[in-house]
Amino acid sequence: MESILNKKSDAMDVDDDSKVVSPKPKSSRARAASVPYNPAIPNYTVGYVYSSEMTTHLKLGNDPHPEQPSRIVWIWKTLVEKEYTKKMLWLPIRTVSREEALLVHTEDHWDKVQAIQHMLDQQIVDSEAYYEQLSLYVMAGTTRAALLSCGGVIEAALAVARGRLKKSFAIVRPPGHHAEPDEHMGFCFFNNIAVAARVVQQLTPIKKILILDWDVHHGNGTQRAFNDDPSVLYISIHRYEQGNFYPTGPFGSMQSCGEEAGLGYSVNVPWPCAGMGDADYIHAFQKIVLPIAMEFAPDLVMISAGFDAAAGDELGECLVSPAGYAHMTHMLAGLANGRMVVALEGGYNLDSISVSALAVTRVLLGEAPDQLTSFTASEEATETVWQVAKEQSKYWKSVDPRSCEPREEYENTAVSLPEILKAYRQQYLFETLGMMQIPLLRPEMEQRLSCQFLCSPDLFTNKTLVVFVHEFGNLRFELESSATCNPDLEQSYLIDFSKDLVEWVKADGYSLLDANLFPKPPATILSSRTKSSDNLAQDTLIYIWDNYIQLSGANKIVLIGHGPGCQPLVHLMDRRPSGISKYVRAVIQVVGPQKAPTVPMSSDDIRNWYRKHSFVIVPSTHPILSPHAKAKDLRRHGTIIPIDETRQMKLLTTGLPAIKDIVKGATAVQKPAPNATRANPPTTKVIA
Repeated sequence: MESILNKKSDAMDVDDDSKVVSPKPKSSRARAASVPYNPAIPNYTVGYVYSSEMTTHLKLGNDPHPEQPSRIVWIWKTLVEKEYTKKMLWLPIRTVSREEALLVHTEDHWDKVQAIQHMLDQQIVDSEAYYEQLSLYVMAGTTRAALLSCGGVIEAALAVARGRLKKSFAIVRPPGHHAEPDEHMGFCFFNNIAVAARVVQQLTPIKKILILDWDVHHGNGTQRAFNDDPSVLYISIHRYEQGNFYPTGPFGSMQSCGEEAGLGYSVNVPWPCAGMGDADYIHAFQKIVLPIAMEFAPDLVMISAGFDAAAGDELGECLVSPAGYAHMTHMLAGLANGRMVVALEGGYNLDSISVSALAVTRVLLGEAPDQLTSFTASEEATETVWQVAKEQSKYWKSVDPRSCEPREEYENTAVSLPEILKAYRQQYLFETLGMMQIPLLRPEMEQRLSCQFLCSPDLFTNKTLVVFVHEFGNLRFELESSATCNPDLEQSYLIDFSKDLVEWVKADGYSLLDANLFPKPPATILSSRTKSSDNLAQDTLIYIWDNYIQLSGANKIVLIGHGPGCQPLVHLMDRRPSGISKYVRAVIQVVGPQKAPTVPMSSDDIRNWYRKHSFVIVPSTHPILSPHAKAKDLRRHGTIIPIDETRQMKLLTTGLPAIKDIVKGATAVQKPAPNATRANPPTTKVIA
C-alpha cells in the first residue's frame, strides 16, 4: 500500500505533489463548531483539534453510557475557561478517507462502520445485543463522529510531522485504541492513533514513531496494528489482573512483546490490581518507558491519552493525579526533538478527565508540571516493573533488571541516601560546633525529620541567634554507563554549600539553629491523612519556634532561608507575626534563578515589618530585576542584592560576604548593615 495516499480523491484538496491535505469544510455546521483558522499568525507552536460534531454519537434512552459526548465538551470548556485555547492554533477537523483507514483496517471493517449510518431505527434496536457484546452502541450519528475522530487525530499528527507545530492535542471521540484491523470494539470504531501514525509515515519523512498508551485498558488494537513492525514502538501501562481486566486475554501480558521483525517493539507494563497511582506510573516511566524510548530514539511521540486511570474514574479504579499525567507528559517531551501528539482515548469521570487534560495541555504549552508529593511505589508496582525489566532486557540494552529489583529483598540492609546524608551532617555539625539534636516530640515529625534540627550548645545563653533553614546539599553522580544509570561511587560526591556559613557563625560567636527540611519519605504512599512534605516542613518550623527559639532568650535573631527553605520561613512569619516582629532583626532569602521570592501576606503589619527588615539575594539575571518586572513585586521586599552567580548551589557561598554584613549590621545596636541600605516602604533598594 506504498502509494495509496498519493491517489487524488474527490473529497479532498490535493497539492501539486499529490499529497493528501486538509479537506474543505463540508458544512457550515463544521465551520461554526470552532474558532476560525488564521494561517497568518506564525507564533503558535501548539495546536488542537475539536469539533462539536463528534457529540452526535450518543446513547439514546434513559440508560446513560460512560462514553458520552460530555467527555470532550467538558475538556473543551475547561480549556476555554482557562483561556488556553487562545494560546493554541485551532486545526480544522475532517473525516478520515477510505484510503487512509485502509492503511490499518480491512475493507470489510471500513464497510461495517460506513453501514451504521444507514441503519433504520428498528435495525439499531434489533442489533443492540450484538453491539453490546462488543462493548459498543450505535446510532445515526456514529459513523460521522468516528470518521471525524480519526481524521482529527490525523490532522493533529500531520501538523506536527510537517513542522507546522511542535505539539498538538486531539480532543476527539469516540476513542480508538481498542479497534483492531478487522473489528470495532471497546467504545472504539477506527484506531485513530494507528491510522494517524501510518499516514505520517506515508506522507512525511518521519518513520520511527513511539506510541505511549497510558489508558487504564490495554490498547489491543494499536498493538495488533504494529505487532510485527519495528518502525513503531508501542508501550502500554494498563490494568491487567492476569488477563481478567478488559479487553481480557494474554495479549496485554508482559510476555506479549511483538512478533517476527517487531519482536521487542511491543512493551506492556500490566498492573496486577486496581489502585495504582502516581508513584507506580512514575516508577514504570523511570525504569522501563524512558530507557527504552531513549534507546529507540523516535522521530515522533504519540500519546494514547486515556484518563480512566485518574483518581475518581469508576471504570479504572486507579489513583493517577493531574500532576502525575503532567509529569509523564513532561518526561516524554524531551524525546523526538519535542515533537508530540496527544490523542484522547478513554476517561469517564467528567471532573477527572477535564482537570487531567488541562494539566497535560499546560505542559504542552511549556508550563512546568505541578509538584508531586513524596511517595513510594507500591509493592505490586515494583514487582511488576522488575518482571517487565527482566522480559524487556532481552531486547533493550538500556533496561537493567538489577536496578528494578524490589527493595524488600534488601529491606534489612538498605539505607536511603537521605539517611546517609543526615548522619553525615549531624556528625559534621557536632564536630565543628558541638551542635546537638533538637528532639521533636510529635510522632510524624520525629519519624520523618528526626536528627535534622540541630542547635549549638549556647542556644539558651547567647542573645544573638542565626536560624538557617535549608534542604540537603547537591549530590553529583558520575555514571558508569548511560544505559544502566549505575553511579560510579568513586567519582560521585556531595556538595555541602553551608560549610562556609557554619564556620563563620562559629568564628563570630553567634548561636546557630540549623534546620534541614528535607523529610524522609513515608513508609507507604501518602494517604489523604498524611501531611505533604511542604506542610510538614512548615508545621515543624512553627513547632521549633514555639518550643525552642522563643524560649531561648535570644532577642537578636536573624532568619536565613536558602532555596526551598525560604517558603517555610515566610509561612512562619504569617503564623507568628508578633513574635517575629519582636525578636527578629533581619530576614534573608537566598533565592534561585527562577524562583520568585515570596512575602508574608497575613496582615499589613507583618508586610510592613517585612519590607523594613528583609534582604533578598538573587542572581543578577533574576526576572525580578528585569525591565519588564512588575514594580509592585519589587516594592514588596526591603533590599534586593544581585549576585553574579546563576547556580543555586553557589549562591550561598558567593553571597556570604553580603550575608555577613547584613547579620553584623542587624544585630548591632541601632546600626544598619554596612554594605546594604535598608529601604522604608514603599521604596525598595537594589544594591549593585
